[in-house]
Amino acid sequence: MNFQTYPFEKLQALVSDIPQTPKISLTIGEPQFPTPALICEALCKKVETLNKYPKTAGENVLKEALLQFLQTRFSLTMDFDNIIATFGTREVLFNFPQFFLFNKTNPTLAYPNPFYQIYEGAAIASRAKSIYMNLTAQNDFKPHLTKEQMKACDLVILNSPNNPTGSTLSLEELKVWVQNALEYDFVILSDECYSEIYSHKPPASILEASWAVGNQEFKNILALNSISKRSSAPGLRSGFIAGDKAILKDYARYRTYVGCAIPLPLQYAAAVAWADEGHSKFFQEQYKENLALAQEILGVQVPCATFYVWLFVGDDLQWTRELLTKEEILVLPGSYLSRTDSKGINPGKGYVRLALVYEKEIIKDALLRIKKCL
Repeated sequence: MNFQTYPFEKLQALVSDIPQTPKISLTIGEPQFPTPALICEALCKKVETLNKYPKTAGENVLKEALLQFLQTRFSLTMDFDNIIATFGTREVLFNFPQFFLFNKTNPTLAYPNPFYQIYEGAAIASRAKSIYMNLTAQNDFKPHLTKEQMKACDLVILNSPNNPTGSTLSLEELKVWVQNALEYDFVILSDECYSEIYSHKPPASILEASWAVGNQEFKNILALNSISKRSSAPGLRSGFIAGDKAILKDYARYRTYVGCAIPLPLQYAAAVAWADEGHSKFFQEQYKENLALAQEILGVQVPCATFYVWLFVGDDLQWTRELLTKEEILVLPGSYLSRTDSKGINPGKGYVRLALVYEKEIIKDALLRIKKCL
């Protein structure tokens, strides 16, 4: 399999000859706030369960917490057959396309461009043709497929709120995607890992949209979510895939061979985290303040969700080098997060991604340094 080098490896090669070390790194979307005490305490209380093999299907206590989250957050009533607890969502984004596309003739996978590189890796591992849905300022960074492309697609990955652009699909836009999936018979895998990081109105889920158009069996519709950003607990590795029970039944069997069972202490701690809304509100407020700072200091329009700023700088590679050299701030070039399409267009070129994942004073210092280089 011919996988491309990961963006962070490319970045290290880009700046390897620069003697300055980063004072602040805004490259990785990893929350830098402490994991809440209630989660850590729950983990410690169940550490003795390490002497048990975890079931691939997961413990009921975790699945019940996940279903309660969907009910509380999205007003969705679902049952155990509609959801699978997963070891984060990265493993699902990589192995679900392989499972789903295995028996397809000339499999075709569409995903946003720029993207989370696991989407591309899944396409390569599935021997699937990739259709890039370019996200540009001209289309408000929203994904789009032509009718011909929808007819050709087997699987479409959506990502709203989006990494790296921060764009968010409205409920009405998601409803159109659901209707298209039913009409053209492709499956949507909606990556919603940033749904709980928002400044004002909570972002909609593809599952809400499915229910709203009368597709209450969630045919062809699946959503992913994760606790990593919501609870500042990426090491907990707790996520889920929810939706079409007919697909999930076979996928659950496939997972017994994959070996992605979640250690029991992590499951109990995750159940506590998913069941509690209070701590997530705290993190929402921190990221909201950071985005407001970015708008004030940089004078740019910032997204209403995620903790990223997608900043146009011109030559993203050279600018990244200059920023590290002059201000000791490290960012991620946009061209490392995207690919050049058949028309020679690379929609990430010229942009950098800023991950505003630290406390406000650190972010303010970084943004003031960035402003000097703009």
